[in-house]
Amino acid sequence: MTRDIQPADIHHRDIQHIDDDECRRFQSSIELVGRRWSSAILLAMARGADRFSEIVAVVPGLSDRLLSVRMKELERAGLVEREVIASTPVRVRYLLTARGSDLMRSLQPLVDWGQRWEEPVGQQERDSA
Repeated sequence: MTRDIQPADIHHRDIQHIDDDECRRFQSSIELVGRRWSSAILLAMARGADRFSEIVAVVPGLSDRLLSVRMKELERAGLVEREVIASTPVRVRYLLTARGSDLMRSLQPLVDWGQRWEEPVGQQERDSA
């Protein structure tokens, strides 16, 4: 049986302090992956999409323009690297860096949670009708 925590209980428990640096880093990380499409782009890349056209194709609703903007942000954050392949025509691949791969391993439990708990968009529309 669970019990409600009363405000007075908080003073008697050992609550670990969150220092300013930890708070700032956590918030910055959440904001980075929380930007519209960023997480979906990283998920597509983690699942094998490495060309611009492949990423656009597997992320529903993502425009070319917004993918271009997000890829530049993800590159600056050190999560993605751009590789130009000298060929005719020139090809460009996008790869997760070690940092990006590590982030995706951290986000996988959230992907799993979403599969268990979030309803598909079509289901939400049917339920509200």
